[in-house]
Amino acid sequence: MNTNQNAQTAQTVQTVQTDVAIIGAGTAGLAAYRAAIAAGKRAVIIEGGAYGTTCARVGCMPSKLLIAAAEAAHEARHTAAFGVHVDGPVRIDGREVMQRVRSERDRFVGFVVRGVESIPQDDRLIGRARFIDNTILQVDDHTVVRASRVVIATGSRPAVPPSFGVFGDRLIVNDDVFSWEDLPQSVAVFGPGVIGLELGQALSRLGVRVRVFGVGGGVGPLSDPEIRAYAAKSFNQEFSLLADARVLEMRREGDDAVITFEDADGQTVTERFAYVLAATGRRPNVDTLALGNTALELDGRGVPTFDPVTLQCGESPIFIAGDANNVLPLLHEAADEGKIAGENAALWPKVGPLTRRAPIAVVFSDPQIAMVGKRFAELTPGSFVTGEVSFEDQGRSRVMLKNRGLMHVYADRATGRFIGAEWIGPRAENIAHLLAWSYQQGLTIAAMLAMPFYHPVVEEGLRTALRDAQAKLAQLQEAA
Repeated sequence: MNTNQNAQTAQTVQTVQTDVAIIGAGTAGLAAYRAAIAAGKRAVIIEGGAYGTTCARVGCMPSKLLIAAAEAAHEARHTAAFGVHVDGPVRIDGREVMQRVRSERDRFVGFVVRGVESIPQDDRLIGRARFIDNTILQVDDHTVVRASRVVIATGSRPAVPPSFGVFGDRLIVNDDVFSWEDLPQSVAVFGPGVIGLELGQALSRLGVRVRVFGVGGGVGPLSDPEIRAYAAKSFNQEFSLLADARVLEMRREGDDAVITFEDADGQTVTERFAYVLAATGRRPNVDTLALGNTALELDGRGVPTFDPVTLQCGESPIFIAGDANNVLPLLHEAADEGKIAGENAALWPKVGPLTRRAPIAVVFSDPQIAMVGKRFAELTPGSFVTGEVSFEDQGRSRVMLKNRGLMHVYADRATGRFIGAEWIGPRAENIAHLLAWSYQQGLTIAAMLAMPFYHPVVEEGLRTALRDAQAKLAQLQEAA
């Protein structure tokens, strides 16, 4: 490049001075921007990709659209038990299914995009940001941002094991599913976590041949062995779920992904699939930020070490929020983290704690899976009692023919306080909110049982589990 070209390039680079620079315009980034502005600081938000949060574009909303179509198909096939007979087989038009998924997804994304575009233009920068030092950022080749503080809110992306590269373009991640124009004939799903279960079951109900492969026996986020075993058995009644699969070979032949594995009976089986969906976890988007140019200490994943209470990275004026820190990759948690990161960045060096709400997680499978409060794996053996209910004979569940499920609620032996629950069952998304509110208020099992329960409702199953826990607590008191 000659001297004139260097001069021209230098003239095209602008410098922006700001109090707070936010990298990422997703859920956490937008919350951080609003919090910084509300605190009276100048803030800019930098986005290197298309506007629209992970949830709206490739996460919770499009997946629920696919699940809704799957539920419609499933219900239409299972009316005979009610004495309602639909003439002829249920016909699923894959193109129509995916057209609705994409159009409604685009509508949700549009809401987010309009929200971002309502931010003053001077506060928005388009481009990939990378650190020059702790608080100076280079945005592509057009802007240098000199900030006093920085919030990293770059989100995450699917993590795919290198060995899956053998499948070539037959390998997809969940993001790709929502770009399909039609449904494929078959899909192998690796990873029976939240994404794998939701998409695997939905595709199966929409007529796609599905087999789900797992490692170590995990099913969704469940850690209670009894609930996990019940869930595995329940899902296997509908589609193949090998929660602890032994895969012997993976290869590509023509347009097919070919997988050889041992089935549930220990027999060696070779099957061909149109696609392989890798639902094998996510990784924080921090590898392009040039964090090596900062003084930050990085963990083994290359993520800055940070205080989970304040979200501050070491003693620096840098904060990290949302999926980028990989603590709780849920939308409501990302929003909370973004808010506190933005507030703390604005008020730095005076920082305050993040008050987390009650832990709550839902898997939109059928039956649904939910967890509230402490997980079974987090509890100290001998410190709690377990209340149990089966939904197989629960009144309202049987009325609706939704009577599959098992619930465990955990109560502290010393105080009688409700400390957590794991379960699979009908309307778990609704019951989970009741339990999350109870957990956050520190209610005892006795106080929860004093609340009203209508009849006949699925929540009466929860009451049965609470009564079981209360009876066990009473037995402990009598024994003492």
